[in-house]
Amino acid sequence: MKVILLADVKGTGKKEEIVNVSDGYARNFLFPKKLAVESTPGAAKELERKKAAERQREMERRAEADKKAGGLRGKVITVKAKAGAQGRLYGSITAQEIADALKNQYGVEVDKRKIDLKEAIRTVCETEVVVKLYPEVNAKMTVRVMGGEN
Repeated sequence: MKVILLADVKGTGKKEEIVNVSDGYARNFLFPKKLAVESTPGAAKELERKKAAERQREMERRAEADKKAGGLRGKVITVKAKAGAQGRLYGSITAQEIADALKNQYGVEVDKRKIDLKEAIRTVCETEVVVKLYPEVNAKMTVRVMGGEN
């Protein structure tokens, strides 16, 4: 019997997959536990429509991330921090501070975990960082740390 899985079933298949299982397994286990429904032409068509809609949404999200990345590539993020005479910062610049500066300067909100910072910035300098906006969509930006004596 062909069924459409409503959840991942170990040893049988993944969610939204059409699989062939024995009649008894379907009637006695999958259907009572609401893990699957019988695959009818209407149900199969509905499943395909859902998958097509999800692919469309995925393409739209990727296009939006590409557009955002194009606008950010090569831009400079300026961060101000207190520094000593030799340009050594009192503390360090972290990915969170870079994310906040990116939001303030360019209006783009990015999670701090999406900013690829090798290590915290501890001196007045310019450093390149990679901002990951979407899987396989990155924007290289420069972080300029401005220091002031206090």
